[in-house]
Amino acid sequence: MSTETLASTASAEFAGSRPRLRRELGLRDLTLFAISCVCSARWVPIAAHAGPSSLVLWLLAAVFFMAPLAIAVGTLVAKYPHTGGLYLWARCDFGRWNGFLCFWTYWVGIAFMFPTAALLYTKVGLSLFGPTLARLSEQRIFVLGATLGLIWSALGLNLIGLKFGKWVENLGGLSTWIVGLLLICVAGLIWMRQGSATAPSLVPSWNWQTLSFFAAIAYATSGMEGPGMMAGEMRDPERMMRRAGWIASGFATAFYVTATGALLVILPPEQISELNGFADVGNRAGQLLGAAWLSPLIAVLVLAGGVGLIGGVGTATSRLPFAPSVDGLLPKAFRSVHPRWGTPHWSTLALGVVATLLLIMCQLGDTLRAAYDELVSLMVITGFIPYLYIFASTWKAGRRVSALSGLATTLLALLCAVVPPPEIEKVWLFEGKLALGTLAVVVSAWILYERSTRTRI
Repeated sequence: MSTETLASTASAEFAGSRPRLRRELGLRDLTLFAISCVCSARWVPIAAHAGPSSLVLWLLAAVFFMAPLAIAVGTLVAKYPHTGGLYLWARCDFGRWNGFLCFWTYWVGIAFMFPTAALLYTKVGLSLFGPTLARLSEQRIFVLGATLGLIWSALGLNLIGLKFGKWVENLGGLSTWIVGLLLICVAGLIWMRQGSATAPSLVPSWNWQTLSFFAAIAYATSGMEGPGMMAGEMRDPERMMRRAGWIASGFATAFYVTATGALLVILPPEQISELNGFADVGNRAGQLLGAAWLSPLIAVLVLAGGVGLIGGVGTATSRLPFAPSVDGLLPKAFRSVHPRWGTPHWSTLALGVVATLLLIMCQLGDTLRAAYDELVSLMVITGFIPYLYIFASTWKAGRRVSALSGLATTLLALLCAVVPPPEIEKVWLFEGKLALGTLAVVVSAWILYERSTRTRI
């Protein structure tokens, strides 16, 4: 069957599927939604810890990955303007199995992303709200409980429908804008008083460690495919996705570069923790400016941005199982829409349950930091595999330059993800979890696909 025939068949199936999701997203909502999905404040201390050369890496990632991804998503949404996102794109271009593998690896990758993001945002909030809560940020049980509370709060607020839940993403997007502007203003005041705490040295030292870090930076600029999954809920998907994608990409680039630079003005990179960097910078800036309120304000803004990120990505990803269920590859419950809220409630609940289990399992046998690094690596591996399909579909759609740039960055990221960070002591445990985790994802996808195929026959 030709690609054109598959696309027509898919369009007919998804356009005719009932019940329909409500088209609640206008350009403003979609743009803020995209900003919430792409901009994650948790990456800023990580980049600042690496030093001023990370500013160049942000720009390179924007040119070679974020912009090509925005072009790819805009092109594919215009080609397939229905609910289904990357599953629909890969399924129409490469067949049902490839569509299902693309969907499953991405879905599990998001389930890995939830714990890493929520874990960091929880620690940031606890570290910035005074010494008592800062001590609790080192207690694993308390942190895990607070992290789970953050995940389920963000998902629950979106479970009741986009008419209300979209304001969570809007608030998250606006909070990201505000925290970026706040950091710039604070850094400017400190610069005028005492200059920069970090000497400018923008040229990266190109070695294996830098390449690995660039892969992580590239992953930080991903997320544009999230709003692309909401095509069935956009008022004008063919036109709005392109506009929102470019606006969000421009803001994300400016945010990452300026926020990272602001942190480096306030503190030298060796004094900025990857996990608690906002606490380090907030406390230092508060001392220099005599503003004790600064740390709690940053904490509130960062947490609001975190809730927006988890809510936005979770909402978009919960729409993804809708398409495979139409094909009969998932239980019918995943295509059901809540009669009152108009949301795919079973998909949202399933994502939360899997994220909860992964968060708990990755704590076994390791320190909190090692578990965080393992989650990040598994997140990058499972999260980047679908981009191979996205950019391959982009190639078929005629966007060759964007496809080549995105594919090259994706392959580099997958290669670098298997290299353990220097602070990992149990390398065998780290690599073993990565291998078993990746194998489990692929094998589970095959088992589910084969089982559903036999049932259909």
